[in-house]
Amino acid sequence: MIIITTPTGQIGSQVLENLLDAGEALRVIVRDASDLPADTRELVDIVEGSHSDAAVVDKAFADADAVFWLCPPDPQAPSVEAAFVGFTRHAAEAFKRQGVKRVVGVSALGRGTPWADRAGYVTGSLAMDDLIASSGVAYRALTNPSLMENIVRQAEAIKNQGVFFLAIAGDRKLPAVATRDIAATASRLLLDESWSGVDEVPLLGPEDLSFNDAAEIISEVLGTEVRYQQIPFEAYKNRFVEFGMSEAMAQGMTDMAWAKNEGLDNGIQRTPENSTPTSFRQWCEEVLKPAVLGQTAAAAS
Repeated sequence: MIIITTPTGQIGSQVLENLLDAGEALRVIVRDASDLPADTRELVDIVEGSHSDAAVVDKAFADADAVFWLCPPDPQAPSVEAAFVGFTRHAAEAFKRQGVKRVVGVSALGRGTPWADRAGYVTGSLAMDDLIASSGVAYRALTNPSLMENIVRQAEAIKNQGVFFLAIAGDRKLPAVATRDIAATASRLLLDESWSGVDEVPLLGPEDLSFNDAAEIISEVLGTEVRYQQIPFEAYKNRFVEFGMSEAMAQGMTDMAWAKNEGLDNGIQRTPENSTPTSFRQWCEEVLKPAVLGQTAAAAS
């Protein structure tokens, strides 16, 4: 039995689809079962509730061989520690109590760098990994750089203003990964019963690109000029507060951006093993371009 958290989320839904194709016995933890497609509900065991809840994870992890673990975003959490470690605490206890054999979790790059203890969300993710590992379960942390999908959030600005904004310097070359590749790696590890112990699995994409590079590729794919604009860290934080984030979580996002700007994601050398296949150009063609064109359709309707 494989347990999937966040089965309706950006990564979890792809893990679920992959494992359904593999014919495995699956159980999902979901807040509302009606959020799952009707045909999927017929194929999986469902436990409703939050995977931060002790009773929910105790029920869900019974007779589990493996768990896909993803800590969902909590923009109004009182602290980054609460959002990651606090959310995971009951699950870590249940891994041990229920005899779960293997856990595959979504985490972040940065361990061992000078910025790891002041990198906001990344610091919280690494502390979450430590908590899970302390349970004694075999654990693989998928350590990711920024997600290519983050740029989709700015599809409207790209369409209407020809620009996207972040706080990182435009010429800082960084790895980035597509969620499809995270899900593929997670699915492979969940199906593989041969591994044990605790380790990190970096997923770096096929190349490092700066946001200026990214703007050039986006421009070529869309057939219209798009540029990247760096904004001050204070303005970056204020935008999250305006969107309803707690002060602590907005600061966590800003601290993460600052650490990435300093080199947080550049500490792992790319190898054939940690280079995921989806290029930024391919991702733009298949994901970003339809999202931007969708903005055009929405404006016309």
